[in-house]
Amino acid sequence: MKTLSDRHNSLHSLVVCLSGLKRLAGFMREHYSQYGASGWILKADVLKFFASIDHLVVKERLRRIIPDPYVMRLLEKIIDSFNAETGKGIPMGNQTSQLFALYYLDPLDRLIKERLRVKHYTRYMDDMVLLHADRDFLRHCLALMLELASSELKLELNEKTQIFPLRHGVDYPAWHFYLTETGKVVKKLRASSKNRIKRHIRGLQKGYAEGKLGFDDVNRSIASTHGHLKHGQTYGLRLKVYEETVFTRKEGLIC
Repeated sequence: MKTLSDRHNSLHSLVVCLSGLKRLAGFMREHYSQYGASGWILKADVLKFFASIDHLVVKERLRRIIPDPYVMRLLEKIIDSFNAETGKGIPMGNQTSQLFALYYLDPLDRLIKERLRVKHYTRYMDDMVLLHADRDFLRHCLALMLELASSELKLELNEKTQIFPLRHGVDYPAWHFYLTETGKVVKKLRASSKNRIKRHIRGLQKGYAEGKLGFDDVNRSIASTHGHLKHGQTYGLRLKVYEETVFTRKEGLIC
């Protein structure tokens, strides 16, 4: 049985933080004010990101920002505790891994923001979105990103990496964003994310029924889920899930 903390961690993968959602939506509105609903999106993802992080590369990068040798030795032990024989990969569940992964792609951020001067760029872990009016410029960006990822970071971009019209919208990462002809940004939950939400709710029901979760635990988790969902067009989903969800103990008592 997963703990409540485990459930919150799994939900975290469903949605980016509120600031990330607002950032992409804001970029789309800014683009519309200049170019209308026409334009292009470069969506890039790293192939098996956590499993492909190179131990030597991540340690070299950390030495640039960690002056304390004792702290650095501790971080090196944490990194080498996973797949030391191959020198590749970090465990996905660790809090330190989240920080390592965020910093690992900093060279790509600097390439895109500082060298290429892409104004409308956002990243969540290895999920990168570039928005621009010129398709050829995005092709140039992609070529440089591929070169840097391979040569400096020892990474590959996966087959999901592509350039497509803005009118198709973009997944980022639990939501599908698209821009209407009137300039409105619409955010809808992806089908896979809806299924995870439903599984999460069923898990809460099971935990409550078996006495492993209390009312306050369930209430906090539902409130957190609701807080995430309300940032997109999810009214119908929220109504359906919450109206049809009943929490009972095995003795038959309704919460």
